[in-house]
Amino acid sequence: MATLWLFILVGAVIALFWSSRQAAEAAKDHAQHQADKLQVQLLSVACQKRRLGILKNGKPGIKSQFIFEFSSDGETVYQGVLHLENSRLVKADVPPHRITT
Repeated sequence: MATLWLFILVGAVIALFWSSRQAAEAAKDHAQHQADKLQVQLLSVACQKRRLGILKNGKPGIKSQFIFEFSSDGETVYQGVLHLENSRLVKADVPPHRITT
């Protein structure tokens, strides 16, 4: 019986790790899309917050918040925030930034 619980625990840890990696890859893709849309250079993407919760569709899942840094002129760095539910982008907060022409 203890072996069964051990397998269930190991399986849950692997599933949580796998879904965390999927969310991180999705955040990188969403950040690159935002950078392309704003015509800025994407510098980095990092996870700020991750938790289990009930998503907007009513199902359990992972809610994540990622910070992405970008530059519009090569000298100044700005930080935007991506809010994800599993790997779906819910909201993107982009600060005011200088636009170069």
